[in-house]
Amino acid sequence: MQEETVLEMRGISKAFPGVQALQNVDFRLRAGEIHALMGENGAGKSTLIKVLTGVYPLDSGEIRMPGKGTVQIHSPQQAQKVGISTVYQEIPLCPNLTVAENIFLGRQKSRFVSFRRMNRDAQALLQSLGIRAEPTQQLADCSIAVQQMVAIARAVDMECRVLILDEPTSSLGENEVQKLFELMRQLKKRGVGIIFVTHFLDQVYAVCDRITVLRDGRLVGEFEAASLPRVQLVSKMLGKELDDLSDPADDIPPAADETAEPVYEANGLCSDQGIIPFDFSVRRGEVNGFIGLLGSGRSEAVRAIFGADKVTGGTVRVNGKPVRITKPYEAMQQGIGYLPEDRKRDGIIGDLSVRENIILALQVKKGFFKPFSKAEAQQFADEYIRLLGIKTASADTPVKALSGGNQQKVILGRWLLTHPKYLILDEPTRGIDIGTKAEIQKLVRKLASEGMSVTFISSETDEMLRTCSRLLVMRDRRLSVELTGSQLTQNTIFNTIAGGDPE
Repeated sequence: MQEETVLEMRGISKAFPGVQALQNVDFRLRAGEIHALMGENGAGKSTLIKVLTGVYPLDSGEIRMPGKGTVQIHSPQQAQKVGISTVYQEIPLCPNLTVAENIFLGRQKSRFVSFRRMNRDAQALLQSLGIRAEPTQQLADCSIAVQQMVAIARAVDMECRVLILDEPTSSLGENEVQKLFELMRQLKKRGVGIIFVTHFLDQVYAVCDRITVLRDGRLVGEFEAASLPRVQLVSKMLGKELDDLSDPADDIPPAADETAEPVYEANGLCSDQGIIPFDFSVRRGEVNGFIGLLGSGRSEAVRAIFGADKVTGGTVRVNGKPVRITKPYEAMQQGIGYLPEDRKRDGIIGDLSVRENIILALQVKKGFFKPFSKAEAQQFADEYIRLLGIKTASADTPVKALSGGNQQKVILGRWLLTHPKYLILDEPTRGIDIGTKAEIQKLVRKLASEGMSVTFISSETDEMLRTCSRLLVMRDRRLSVELTGSQLTQNTIFNTIAGGDPE
């Protein structure tokens, strides 16, 4: 492996209003290496890539490249000119054009295009990279993996020295991933430096030479992949050193009654989001949880349970009876509620009032042709504003005017108003203050003590241990192991997330 540095970023800082996204981050990429950029949600990976490719201007720091010294990159086009190309998860090509046309799009030096020559040149490029695709084939007719490879071929033909692959495998099957890895190794032999952004630990250790870890906008460190154990990588990403791990000793969640019938039970459940078919159940009064790194499939699993993603297989029983749940309305009719991970995108409707947001789910269950009276709606809103301590001037206040924690309480109130038998909470405490977080945790425990079944997801292992009596560990979109009882320790969680066996 060559040791020539093809890219060096020094002291990179970037701030947005109220958020320090990057703080004094260093990054170095060598020729002929595959370098993983790792970190949880909000770690700063995307911001670093966008600074590098000119999408965001940097606040301070410098970017250096051999033979060019310090480079100023103000746009993706400038990034390409200095030899930096990016292939995103969403492929920015034209599906209605052929493979060859996509490779050379926008690069013709004459108004008159020789399609014969273009197809011939495309064929030679594809063959040199081992990509099995016909130049005359329409891109839309190619698999997602081939489309990714065509985008990479385009970048290589533009003489890139730095290739950024941003979550390129998220939509690929195992065979397609291996084909992509073969191409990456071939580019590595050519001396191309590859930045590989991914959440899949197995893939990192299968193909990467080095790993840089970011956390909360800061550099944790750069490591040789071969000498960094997986469990150490997990601990660095999550911010817990193994020697410092401690487990909550007080207020251990009580285990569910094992003799009780499952409220919800699924066998072989899967969706169009690529999770491996899994079995799952939750009993009356139980709080269980899905845990794993971002991208492990934990959110995709609960979205399949709620029918929020297209369900492609599996059987479901509610209270012992077979039911069909393929969309959220059917889940709601079975007494299931779901607070989504992204409250801005999937939760609140910002221009509607607090009252209108609270009654929304119950109104859907009842039917929009049977609207609640204003007095009924106001009574519901007042009840949950009081119950959850929602800080708002009135029920008429637009929900977008509330703080993040109070918006989260509004969504929680929306689902509690439906009196669900089974409630799914995906990151219910993300981005809210410590006091509100403790209130929500206490409420979850109270609901369970009153007989409600709850599935809880949080990126914070401490919170999961305080809240859940059973944890299901997701890894690479597969349900890998279930932890209960004495296995509920941070050491065991980190070890199983990294691919080890529970202690």
